Amino acid sequence: MYFYQPSKGHGLPHDPFNAIIGPRPIGWISSRAADGVLNLAPYSFFNAFNYRPPIIGFASTGWKDSVRNITETGEFVWNLATRALAEAMNVTSTTLPPAVDEFALAGLTPAASQMVSVPRVAESPVAMECVKIDVIRLRSAAGEPVDSWLTLGEVVGVHIDEALLKDGVYDTAAALPILRAGGVGGYAQISPDVMFEMVRPDARR
Repeated sequence: MYFYQPSKGHGLPHDPFNAIIGPRPIGWISSRAADGVLNLAPYSFFNAFNYRPPIIGFASTGWKDSVRNITETGEFVWNLATRALAEAMNVTSTTLPPAVDEFALAGLTPAASQMVSVPRVAESPVAMECVKIDVIRLRSAAGEPVDSWLTLGEVVGVHIDEALLKDGVYDTAAALPILRAGGVGGYAQISPDVMFEMVRPDARR
């Protein structure tokens, strides 16, 4: 077994941490600055944290535009990144000045949300409108603050392309979502042929 202490370095060509914890869903987050400028950026440290009420969150290394916007306005939208949208999503990952609108840069269409003022990506088949719960600065085990911020939001509205509802059940693989797989540019794709079902022993039938 290869062993290393992260505090002393990994000694490998690339940090394996985010490749081991992967593939990870992508937090493709749209937000609006206080002055109205739109922002769209992907975050690979993203997931769901609660069922009822539904809570999702993402961590940003550094106080980036998304975090600032959400702190100021209290709203954001998560958009599903799919294989068809991978290249556009990658364009929005570019580090840019706050005045740049990533929707326009990537050729994407902002579509009005119903519960928040932040638009969703019209081309994405799924979007979740969110209201900010908290923005938390992360700390080390020793209690030292690190330059990373966890943003949590309650989902107050959900948009789903009806083509993805099969007999009323959301078909995860049919959307061909992409996930971050670590490394410099590693990604994975979920497709129907890689899906399998396993019901936990104490599940209600």
